[in-house]
Amino acid sequence: MKDTTGNIKEAAVPAEAKRWNWGAFLMTWIWGLGNSTYIALLALLPLVNIVMAFILGIKGGQWAWKNREWQGVEHFTRVQGLWTAFGFGLLAGCLLVLTIVIVLLIVTFNNVFM
Repeated sequence: MKDTTGNIKEAAVPAEAKRWNWGAFLMTWIWGLGNSTYIALLALLPLVNIVMAFILGIKGGQWAWKNREWQGVEHFTRVQGLWTAFGFGLLAGCLLVLTIVIVLLIVTFNNVFM
């Protein structure tokens, strides 16, 4: 039996696409562009972006399945896994830079006031 791909609008959405999508949650509008889910561009609006991140986390996989052509469920899960890995990598990098900046500020201000 052939896999149902995302290029058929009426195709049944597989269980893998109905799970929480960390890539969509973390990468919002960038993920949306890469997955032809242009409603994710609403994440560029102030205040809407917070709500949209959660909506994308919940519904993003289903929208991506319907909006792009996939070779099958395995292809879909592999691509979404890459988005997730990239999103967590970007988050880790941002947290590392933030930590370094905070440590440098603490050291600098301790030297100034001592």
